[in-house]
Amino acid sequence: MLPDTSKRTRSEFLFERASRLIPGGVNSPARAFGAVGGTPPFMKRGEGAYLFDVDGNRFIDYVGSWGPHLFGHRHPAILQAIEQALIIGTSFGAPTEAEAELAQLVIDMVPSVEMVRMVNSGTEATMSAIRVARGFTGRNGVVKFAGCYHGHVDSLLVAAGSGALTLGCPSSPGVPPGATADTVVLPYNDCESLEVAFQENGDQLAAVILEPVVGNMGCVIPTPEFLSLLRRLCTQHGTVLIFDEVMTGFRVAAGGAQQLFGITPDMTTLGKIIGAGMPVGAYGGRADIMNCVSPVGKVYQAGTLAGNPVAMAAGIAMLNLIRERNPYPRLEQIGEKLAVGFQSAASAAGVDVRINRVGSMLTVFLTSQTVTNLASATTSDTARFARWFHGLLNRGVYLPCSQFEALFVSAVHTDADIDQTIAAAIASFSDCNN
Repeated sequence: MLPDTSKRTRSEFLFERASRLIPGGVNSPARAFGAVGGTPPFMKRGEGAYLFDVDGNRFIDYVGSWGPHLFGHRHPAILQAIEQALIIGTSFGAPTEAEAELAQLVIDMVPSVEMVRMVNSGTEATMSAIRVARGFTGRNGVVKFAGCYHGHVDSLLVAAGSGALTLGCPSSPGVPPGATADTVVLPYNDCESLEVAFQENGDQLAAVILEPVVGNMGCVIPTPEFLSLLRRLCTQHGTVLIFDEVMTGFRVAAGGAQQLFGITPDMTTLGKIIGAGMPVGAYGGRADIMNCVSPVGKVYQAGTLAGNPVAMAAGIAMLNLIRERNPYPRLEQIGEKLAVGFQSAASAAGVDVRINRVGSMLTVFLTSQTVTNLASATTSDTARFARWFHGLLNRGVYLPCSQFEALFVSAVHTDADIDQTIAAAIASFSDCNN
């Protein structure tokens, strides 16, 4: 049965109240429905592959808290680990055994990581990795790519994707010019621009940072030539190559995109799945680089709640589930089924789409162009996407509320869920033409 949109009065009330108390009514812009219009449903609970809002509507969830729910909401093993940790305490501001246990799991699974430091968010991870790269190299320059979002770090909040792109402000007020003076922005997948940048600035570049599969201008896939050139140039010039795997780490493969593509960076930033939905992040890499971090080295970074026992317990449970159950064949299967279904639905309705997918993350771009970078992503018909999004929402399917985000399938989505989603997509594409 389709959700009755007339019953979303409780969500409307809550959003009006929140808007008086919180800027925009939300604590992260990506939740605000600013790109698609309307009132966001306020969620009451999650269960497996589903979300339930305060008005009693059930949705098939393809957001998964923006990626971490690889095994769906409220997995028993993760809940049990959190409950056991809560009995002990929430935070001590002192070392615990669980921190090293999670660190060992990360080191065992992620090819580039020889040492790792826990933090509280993906933003903290990328901010810290940039600082460490600068301290290690003694240089200031950083290359990032247009459309890649690395959190709200001043030096990286330029030509950003995700919420910044959706809201039409690729650079943010409040970021002084000096903060981005050492940031070089290049087009994603553009080998020629990358070579020129290193020819002109190679001896000044501390780091290159990128999403090895972009999720924050929609799912954009790197070419093998692009990744290989990045690795070669960074090695040649002594520049630290940083993979921002906050989204792709443990999502596209057990060892992240670096394992999938066979390219090993010097540093990696992690988040999302590593905390199974709890607020946590991490950065790690080669031991010689990580030994620059205080208290061993002189690069300062700290966090009172970093490594707190609740987040560590959730992360340990999640990574052990991945090792024990190997969800990736199933994720590939249902990801492919969903992508093929979306393509067929669009073709039947005469709607041009380009679908980019890597494993369990994908984006339906409403454009006739192949999407390889920010310029091609932004040819998408965002008005039509908004209509399609609401058609799906009204039929019980919850997608990211922006054309420029990736959606995620989980290991607990059933074939029936995928079939229902494809049926809803067919009807919603038809709505777009009316």
